[in-house]
Amino acid sequence: MNRRKLLAAGAVAATRGSAAKRTPAWKCVYTLDSRRQAIEGSARSLADAIRRGADLRIATSFRHNEHIEPGSKNSELILETAEFRATYLVDDRWVAGIMTLRQPVSLPDAFGPRPSMSFFLYNQDGKQAIARPYLDGVAAKGAPGPSPLDDHSKMPKYHQEDSWDAATNAPSSNFIYDFDRFRYFVRDNWTQVLSHGPSGAVVSGSIDSLGRAFDEGCDVKVAVRGLCSDLGDGPGHEVMIQTGSCYYYTEQKLFIAGTHPLARVRAAVPMRYASRNWDFGWLIVRSDGRVVRRLVDPRTLAFRDTEAKYAIRWFVR
Repeated sequence: MNRRKLLAAGAVAATRGSAAKRTPAWKCVYTLDSRRQAIEGSARSLADAIRRGADLRIATSFRHNEHIEPGSKNSELILETAEFRATYLVDDRWVAGIMTLRQPVSLPDAFGPRPSMSFFLYNQDGKQAIARPYLDGVAAKGAPGPSPLDDHSKMPKYHQEDSWDAATNAPSSNFIYDFDRFRYFVRDNWTQVLSHGPSGAVVSGSIDSLGRAFDEGCDVKVAVRGLCSDLGDGPGHEVMIQTGSCYYYTEQKLFIAGTHPLARVRAAVPMRYASRNWDFGWLIVRSDGRVVRRLVDPRTLAFRDTEAKYAIRWFVR
């Protein structure tokens, strides 16, 4: 075989190897049609995966002239997949996810008109919600409370159920958009290595297992039980969020981690936004159950630090 053929064969082999390495770790475990009826998988499979700490992505599809530019001649199908960095397991059976890092996007080439966070919330039944704390410092014009519905007459697939705090710097609403489909993907490759109560008393696993995995470079994720209980009465729940910086006091056997940002919402089935039932911020979680919360009032962007104790489950990957 001459040099050119050898190089070509090597390129093909490399391509095949790269394709093998790109084999996705994500699996679709639940699919809804445009009427939000289950057509594949099951809600139970989704809940079981989230309980194991799985990451969540939801894929949808829609037409440009139905969702982005109503009335235009462009009927192109758009596929969307979004990550839901904070996941909720409510009543040990109901799954919801929140986009925690998203700025508003105006397709195809711009951000939304005002800088804000877009805390989109999707439930396992396809019901959706949005909370939008504005970050540009513009003074609010009104008080919190119920607000008139927006005009979506040009978007017949958009069904707004309510509106809250529209004249403040933290409006929210609950709605249903009839996407062509909803596909719930999970990356179910986390391993639980420690579970403890609010006092730090070990329920299962060990701090040594967590420390060893962390020392070997593993990612760390936590499930905090009852994190949103102070936002109002609701069912039992866990909030799952990945951590960033981690620290292990080897003599005290104390593990400490700072989480990625998350949005907190009063637990319910389904999960919904309302006036004064949500906020956002960061956590410092510890293996003795102590959690320090740096929370942001979405209407004023004022920060406050609070502390409480929670039961926590720790996962590594």
